[in-house]
Amino acid sequence: MRKGLAAAVCAALLVGGCGAQAAQVETGAVSAILVEAESGRVLYEKNAHEKRHIASITKLLTALVAVESSPDLSQVVTVKQEWLAGAEGSSIYLAVGEELTLEALLYGLLLESGNDAAQVVATFCAGDVETFMEWMNLRAADLGMTDSHFVNPSGLTAEGHCSTAYDMALCAAACMRNETVARIVATKSATFGTRTFTNHNKLLGTYDGCVGMKTGYTELAGRTLVTCVERDGMRLIAVTLHDRQDWEDHKALYDYGFSTYTRKRLCEKDRTVRTLPVTGSLVRFVGVAPMTELYYPLAEGEEASVFLELPDQAAAPVRAGGIAGRMEFYLGRERLGGVYLAYTGSVDRNVFLRRSLMERIREMTQGESAGVMGVLLPMMAGR
Repeated sequence: MRKGLAAAVCAALLVGGCGAQAAQVETGAVSAILVEAESGRVLYEKNAHEKRHIASITKLLTALVAVESSPDLSQVVTVKQEWLAGAEGSSIYLAVGEELTLEALLYGLLLESGNDAAQVVATFCAGDVETFMEWMNLRAADLGMTDSHFVNPSGLTAEGHCSTAYDMALCAAACMRNETVARIVATKSATFGTRTFTNHNKLLGTYDGCVGMKTGYTELAGRTLVTCVERDGMRLIAVTLHDRQDWEDHKALYDYGFSTYTRKRLCEKDRTVRTLPVTGSLVRFVGVAPMTELYYPLAEGEEASVFLELPDQAAAPVRAGGIAGRMEFYLGRERLGGVYLAYTGSVDRNVFLRRSLMERIREMTQGESAGVMGVLLPMMAGR
């Protein structure tokens, strides 16, 4: 069946109004980015693809890989001497022979930024640090972090250990999709036995909607920071690298993002957007509707175009929920995303073939005169 590409006018879903347009923001960071996590839309960037040292924000990926590879956080870890080798800098002061749960180590990793916790977590999960680093680099590749390479799980300065603001935003979005990691980075403090870990994120509890994430610092990397803020269903992620005024810059980025963009629903699940003519049935039309909802951040004055990719008609039988086509959205020439369209109802094939109709008429006319049959047969031939 011939396919057609038809434009649909859905004005109520397309206009992206959000109040007055805010002035463009500036930061003191060498590299920076602000993204909307759900869509991945970049709202602000500055040297976002420049490879740099990133310090302890590395530990976001460390935690993500650890949780994904060892989801049972109640496992008890016994600290071994060899696991602490190379654990310089920030520490939670683990002792050889000490027993902690994997959960406690992850809190020490993300809240107190313990480099010794990073070493122990990596070795416990993978058997050795080298294998864990392979896992980290594979996971980074899966996330599309094409300009990143990780040499250690802590973020200590090392040759070849680098990432970008853009790549770390991808990592942060994946961390926020993981319930365990998201819960840990949103925690202000946690106590395990005699240890209490305190989150270094100054925006937690002081900036409306902040839900994490991670600080970092080395002499070469400077101050690095990843944060996440949620308001009105929209989740924004900010990353700054080598930024002396990172806390103020993150506030400025979020002030700009939330005053300029609004999360708009481009389509509504199960709401009929088009009807198609049906062949092979006494039912003449069937509706089609999006199988899922789609949201996108739009600024005032931005309008998304929607295109329906559908057949010219549907052939019975049709089953409710079956895929009919797709709905695609664009902002200018940029594709925003798309959803599948499904039939909203079932339609049986009930226009019978000539043979079955003749059989039905014969059944109806049993016992009647041949004259009546002689009248009906020419009528059937004309159908």
